[in-house]
Amino acid sequence: MPRKNFIRKKVLKSERLAQKVARFADDTKAQDIVILDMRELVNFCDFFVIATGTSDRQARAIAEGIQEGLKEEGLEINFSRSLKSLGGLQYSQENGAWILLDMGDVVAHIFEPQAREFYALEHLWQDAAKIEYKTRGKKK
Repeated sequence: MPRKNFIRKKVLKSERLAQKVARFADDTKAQDIVILDMRELVNFCDFFVIATGTSDRQARAIAEGIQEGLKEEGLEINFSRSLKSLGGLQYSQENGAWILLDMGDVVAHIFEPQAREFYALEHLWQDAAKIEYKTRGKKK
């Protein structure tokens, strides 16, 4: 297969994965879901999915929902880490939780509102193109 076709298929695959991750986050009531196209800026992934949970408990539920959704699709998370569990870093309740899920081409960041504002990844990576994700309407 020519390299150009391989790259095109890889990008389509990673963008679909980012959309699935966003959908799984949405299914667990994540807020302010944003997908950033990182391909032109970094060499360690293609997309960031950024989402917010209203509390530490909800942030963990969102991360678990993503992991379970991917498992049902036959995919696994390569690496996951919570700010609380990083050795040597002092966790501050004021900063809130930040959970990172690395799926290779896609990296998901799940924050509590204070942590999302503090770390400001969307501002830090403001040159990244935003991929539109529309929250799915839910029936109550």
